[in-house]
Amino acid sequence: MPKLIRLYITQVAIGFAVAAVFVGLLLALNVANLRHLITGSDSGLIALGMIWFMNGIVFAGVQFAWAIMNMAEKPKGPRGGAPVAHGLKPAPVKQEARAQR
Repeated sequence: MPKLIRLYITQVAIGFAVAAVFVGLLLALNVANLRHLITGSDSGLIALGMIWFMNGIVFAGVQFAWAIMNMAEKPKGPRGGAPVAHGLKPAPVKQEARAQR
């Protein structure tokens, strides 16, 4: 199996596992009375599956994007900021003031 496909599958699996933990925390902390809504409904398992699946898509996408962006080469030398030029001096500029009335 190609490395990129293997990387994608593992990162998606990690994303869905993180989504399962997230949904578990949502239910454990009863955010927005979600636990009562899911346990008190006859279609609660469908709702739970949809919440997990939709969050899994988001977390999997973020996880894969993070993994790909983390593969970039680390820049050498200073990062950011303005380039510093040595040996330059400011040029004087004359400005005549207008007379106030």
